[in-house]
Amino acid sequence: MEKEFKLMAAPLQGLTEAAWRKVHFDMFGEGQGDVEYFTPFIRVEKGAVRARDLRDYTSEMNQGVNLTPQIIFRDAEEWRLLVDTLAESGAGRIDMNMGCPFPPQVRKGRGAGLLARRDMVADIAGAMEAYGDSIEFSVKMRLGVDSPSDAFMVADVLNAMPLRHVTVHPRTAAQQYKGDLLLEVMAEFTSRLRHPVIFNGEISSPSDIKALSSVYSGVMAGRGLLSRPSLFAEYRSGLELNRKEQEDAFLNLVRGVSSLLEERLCGAAQLRDKMKPYWEYAPATLDKKTVKQGKKNGMF
Repeated sequence: MEKEFKLMAAPLQGLTEAAWRKVHFDMFGEGQGDVEYFTPFIRVEKGAVRARDLRDYTSEMNQGVNLTPQIIFRDAEEWRLLVDTLAESGAGRIDMNMGCPFPPQVRKGRGAGLLARRDMVADIAGAMEAYGDSIEFSVKMRLGVDSPSDAFMVADVLNAMPLRHVTVHPRTAAQQYKGDLLLEVMAEFTSRLRHPVIFNGEISSPSDIKALSSVYSGVMAGRGLLSRPSLFAEYRSGLELNRKEQEDAFLNLVRGVSSLLEERLCGAAQLRDKMKPYWEYAPATLDKKTVKQGKKNGMF
């Protein structure tokens, strides 16, 4: 039986948290199939798993959402603490971040920084053996820190891991989210992997997904899904929304998130600051006055 092409909602810090996931799932869940959502990375702070990260994963707003927690770590000690804590919270799947390009994290050897630390990646592979089949793991990664050759150095270690899939963003950490996608390098790298490969990066339309569906096992969309929340539902149905419908979907999602957070945050100023970043992903066609007001006030 042919496996279903997977659709995954990428984690973005401060944005794709529980409120966004709930509203997005309530709006499009039935139309987009069993999309897998990922938490923004959960990390260790002052020797313990950061409480607010854990609250986001265990929030009641996640009920019914196909959710996988993602962790970021610098060594096997942090990795074990994160995995054990999430296992105690009921996690049966965990995604390992080896792709975050944020310089402070990379400099500390976390995220994409791990790709230049083959021995540490090997230590993690060894640590995974203790969990047997109790937890399914996956990896989200880039091609390297400054050079895409970093990924090739860890390919055999990744192949030794019991992974559900490997999600690859075809840029280096140094590129951040700019510059050309290194598609030829990615093709060569992924040809060496024995795991299913999920493509991540610059996915903004159903046609983008369709073009990738014959090559990869799935796609993971982040910024494109924030801007076009109906993206996966449009792909599944084969029917694209018109410009006005896409804009309305974005505005309705922003309204929904704001409404949920208004009940949970302390005052208008906190709500405004929380909502303002969503407007950086407003559809390019949206009325400029509306976007300007959203960026200033968090709402419109």
